Amino acid sequence: MLQIRVPDMTCSGCVGAVTRAVQGVDSGASVTADLETKQVRIESAAAADTLAEAVRDAGFTVEAA
Repeated sequence: MLQIRVPDMTCSGCVGAVTRAVQGVDSGASVTADLETKQVRIESAAAADTLAEAVRDAGFTVEAA
């Protein structure tokens, strides 16, 4: 499980974009996001660095949780 903070995730559209980015790497990944805390939990077999890079490529900042 990977937990990251995405400080510029501000709405449900952002959550969708983050989810699509992660699932573009691993279609079976489970993504849970909390807009209030900006925390994203990812359950995936893919490497953490690859997942974080996908979120960055979607235009978001990724920080350690």
